[in-house]
Amino acid sequence: MTHLFEPLRIREVTFRNRIALSPMCQYSSTNGFANDWHLVHLGSRAVGGAGLVMTEAAAVEARGRISPQDLGIWSDAHIEALARTVGLIHNFGAVAAIQLAHAGRKASTSKPSKGGKFIDEFQEGWRPVVSSSAIAFSKESPVPEALSIEGIQQVIQAFVQATKRSLQAGFKVIEIHAAHGYLLHQFLSPLVNQRQDNYGGSFENRTRLLREVVEAVREVWPESYPLFVRLSATDWVDKGWDIEQSIAISDKLKSLGVDLIDCSSGGVIPGINIPVKPGYQAQFAERIRKEANIPTGAVGLITSPEQADQIIRSGVADIVLLGRELLRNPYWPHLAAKELGHEKHWPVQYDRAWL
Repeated sequence: MTHLFEPLRIREVTFRNRIALSPMCQYSSTNGFANDWHLVHLGSRAVGGAGLVMTEAAAVEARGRISPQDLGIWSDAHIEALARTVGLIHNFGAVAAIQLAHAGRKASTSKPSKGGKFIDEFQEGWRPVVSSSAIAFSKESPVPEALSIEGIQQVIQAFVQATKRSLQAGFKVIEIHAAHGYLLHQFLSPLVNQRQDNYGGSFENRTRLLREVVEAVREVWPESYPLFVRLSATDWVDKGWDIEQSIAISDKLKSLGVDLIDCSSGGVIPGINIPVKPGYQAQFAERIRKEANIPTGAVGLITSPEQADQIIRSGVADIVLLGRELLRNPYWPHLAAKELGHEKHWPVQYDRAWL
């Protein structure tokens, strides 16, 4: 029976186990550049034993950052520092992944330690912010500019160029961020997308941008390397994006060369009451895996080795992505291997630290 420490092969990349570091903003970059923080933060999770180590959301355009301190990959100048971190991750046995993202109308906010509020040009922020439609995220946020057809094509090309840079930096997995209320999700959700052209209205039109981004990225990303997409499986509100639409788009994405759906939820509008509990999003990974017949990742309040192992053993998902738990303890995989009796699956070069 498949378990948490069973290696996983996708295309020509093998992950030593089913544990992944979920992408989490670190608010530690200047002008998008990775630095020693990222080297230590991501490298320590590789040393800690994760099979997949993914960067935080890396903005494909400068205006696509969530905060001024976000990681970026909109310039060739970003490649060198990222490559240094990628090399360290690979040296310690994990696979390095990068999440490519554009914040859309949720861009230009201060980091949480400074309140997380929307900021303007006089506070390190920027204008305009863009979206599928000219609808603000909240009363406090700026009204975005609706992207023109030309602007949409520019965004697609930004993802393409970011993909090429990711390859140069040495990453072996790309995840396209289409969740949490950021730009691609803003096109998917009818709560935000009020367009009257070929990118709005019907399911086919609202999913067009994501499909075009995936097609364009897959064209320049090596066939031997996996491509993931993170979806918010539901908006948690009536008449929003939901699990049925997520299953439908996952099936389409599979045919376009996507290898795994990273199943999260929410984020497109504020103030939604989400029924948070341990493993509350795993149900979405299970349905998409079974009904769209595509590998999935489960994320969200996965904290114990037994819980993570059961998700894999029961066929709910193919990988588990840990966020806060791996922030609290980068060596969680070591402890999980010991607790679950899978020390025999552990890389020999790390044994001495845990005897």
